This record gives sequence, C-alpha cells and structure tokens, in this order.
Amino acid sequence: MSVKGNEFSEKNFGDRVKVKTKKEDFEGVLMPESGKKTIFIKLDNGYNIGIKKENIESIEIGEARKMHATKAIKEKTVGIEEHKKKATKSAKKNLPIISILHTGGTIASRIDYETGAVKAQFKPEQIIEMVPELEDIAQIRSRLIRNMMSDDMRFAHYNLIAKEIKNEIDEGVDGVIVTHGTDTLHYTAAALSFILENLSIPVLLVGAQRSSDRGSSDAIHNLISAAYFIANSDFAGVAICMHENMSDEYAAILPGCKVRKMHSSRRDAFKAVNAKPIARLNFKEKKIEIADKKYQKKDKNKQTKLMPIKEGLKIGIIQSHPNMFAEELKKLENFDGVVLEGTGLGHMPISKIDEDTAEHEKIFQAIKELCRKSIVVMSTQTIFGRVDMNVYSPGRKLVEAGVLGNYSDMTPETIFIKLAWLLSNFKKEQIIKENLVMKNFRGEIGERTGEEFL
Repeated sequence: MSVKGNEFSEKNFGDRVKVKTKKEDFEGVLMPESGKKTIFIKLDNGYNIGIKKENIESIEIGEARKMHATKAIKEKTVGIEEHKKKATKSAKKNLPIISILHTGGTIASRIDYETGAVKAQFKPEQIIEMVPELEDIAQIRSRLIRNMMSDDMRFAHYNLIAKEIKNEIDEGVDGVIVTHGTDTLHYTAAALSFILENLSIPVLLVGAQRSSDRGSSDAIHNLISAAYFIANSDFAGVAICMHENMSDEYAAILPGCKVRKMHSSRRDAFKAVNAKPIARLNFKEKKIEIADKKYQKKDKNKQTKLMPIKEGLKIGIIQSHPNMFAEELKKLENFDGVVLEGTGLGHMPISKIDEDTAEHEKIFQAIKELCRKSIVVMSTQTIFGRVDMNVYSPGRKLVEAGVLGNYSDMTPETIFIKLAWLLSNFKKEQIIKENLVMKNFRGEIGERTGEEFL
C-alpha cells in the first residue's frame, strides 16, 4: 500500500517500508521514534536514518512484521511465554547458570532521537532478547542494578556491584557477566578484583564500543563470547571480555588488574598491559586458546568475601608535565592518597638546574609534604614497562622522600584502585612499613617483565 508521507500510523511501526523522497529512495523498517516532522527507518545494513517528512513524496508500506531481524544486530521480540519455554528447555539440558548484571553504558544504549546521541535505554530483558544464542550456552538470569554511563562510577558503585555479585555466588550461579560502559571499565575490573576476596567463580566484565542498535555494534559478539568462556573453561576470577581485533572472529579474555582502554572508539580498544591475555576464543568455531595458564580455577568450596572500598576516601592522580607548578600538588594536600604519573621510569620535575627551574624545588617540597600527610605512589605514563627510580638521582630523591611504587609495572588506574582498597582495609602505618603497595594481591604486579614488553 502506498500513502502520503504524513499518513502512516503507530500500528505501522515495525513494518517494512519503502520511502520515496525528492532525491532518492530508502527501504527498511519503520521505527517507533518516528514523529510529526521526521520518520526514522532501520536500513538493511543495520544503520538508522532520519528523513524529514517535508522531503517525502510517498511511503510504501510492505510486509507487517511483528518479529523482524536485521543482518547486523538480530533484534528479536520474544513473548514472555515463549521466553519461559526456552528457559525451561535450557534448564533440561543441565546448562550452567550465568547471571548477567547490567550497569548501563553503551552496551545498553541506543540512539536518542531528540539529541542525536546515544543514551542508556535498553532494559535487561531487551538485551537478552537481542542475543537468543545465549540460551543455547547457559541458563541466563538477567537483572538491572544501575543504568548509568561509566564516567559516573564512584567507589560506592564498585561496592554495590561486588555485593550483587556476592549475592549471585551465594545463590549458586556458575558465573557472572557484568555489562558496563567502556570508558572506565578497566577501573571497575581492578576494583572488583580487589574487593572480591577468594573469588570462586568467573566474573567477566563486558562492554560495547558501539551502541546495541547500530549495525557495527560489538555488543552481541562480546556477550556471547563471555558466556561461552564461562560455560566452557575452568577459569575463576575477574576479567574483561572484549574484541581481540577489529574482526568478529576472536574475543580476548584480559586480566582484571592488567588491562587498559587504548583507543577511544575501536572495538579492540582493550589490551593487556605488561601481561599476556588469559585466553582468546572463537565461539562460532567452539575454540578456546589459553594464552596464560597461571590463573585461578573454579572452586565452589571457596568462601568468597567482600573487602569493600571506603566510599569517602579521596585519591588523586596527577600527571607530570613540562612547566609544572607546585600549586598543582598542593591542591591534593587533604587527600588520603596520591598517584603520580611520572614520565619515563618514574620522573618528576624536581631539580633546579638554572634560574628558570626554581619552581622545581617547590615541587619537590610539595611532594615531600604529600608523603608526610598521605600515601604517594609512583606510576609511569609510558603504559608499558616498569617504574625504576634508582636509575637517576632525582628518582632516588623521590624514594627518600617517601614515594612508594618503585619497580611497579602496574598501570596508573590499577594503582589508583589498589591504593583506595589498601587504605580501606589496612592501616596507613602497615601499608608503609610492609610496603603493601608492592605486595602482589590479585596478579596486579608481574614477577618479571617478559621479553615482549622489554
């Protein structure tokens, strides 16, 4: 049936349409975001397009489809009763039980047509409906604990997520997937690694670089990969599961305390730092390749307990840079802990070499004052490699002043989280006396630097 551009109704949402405009024609699925001035259709390539009604000559409404799928994201609307039948069928297969806890982020987002940006909108059941393949892998439990972008995460949210994971463990699940925004995913992975003491099952954090209603979304691949790895490996602990590269073949399982987001938009943005990935897998070929065999094994006899982070702690990160001023450091004098992102092997501008570097003496005094009031830990901006403050004399001065972290290969983000966790669970005096910053609690410190990182 062919109608004028402004004469379709809500009952046509989800129907296949062919839209003829003054310049070209478009074919796809009519979306419910369509309004008085603009209609939106999902093209066959998975992307959405908005067309102003004033430019439309006619709309041809084709097949009415209550259930439709695009090539890109395989969207499905499954009725409640049908969903229950599938769950029952899965239960009969004695499949493992996996709980998916949702915290929002791009993986739970879709286009906001009022702003043209994406926002967290999908409900937990909708995400699962988009990935029916999960029910062939495990019995899936899915619930929302927060709906937020990861930039808004605070220590309180790490404790909340850990508490909900502990609840799932107590109810006997075989693994947990946490969906999460990617921007601070590595912070949360480190936080959960420390908070969850004696973890007995796998906890995989999964994100998406592109929203779940986009044709190029990585959400489905990452979710299925995480579920497949949990169901078919003996790994226990916290890890991140994301694309290994730009193709949809392999996913990488990355250690929770040794990973960093290395690209703002690529699907393979996350990489292991100063460590190997735990594994790589291709769920389509039912293939898991273990890269680092030094991991904890599943053991439900373990008693997982929580060691939360105090939510009121103030931990600062400050980056060394040319033309630095002591005033920058003095702003952190009331903080409980400070992470220095030094240059190279762990350097700060603390040496006066001429009349133009007089400020550097003040910077050194400011660092000494921070060490007196709080705990200061050195990291490096170089991403790969170790801190070594013994090579050059300014570095030795920093060690003498009380800066900790010498020989660490931890990322600044992991040090930030570890410092907060240490100050929450140990006394300051013990942390300094026993140098707990350099004690390897969760695999956050490598025993030696492998040749591939030299």
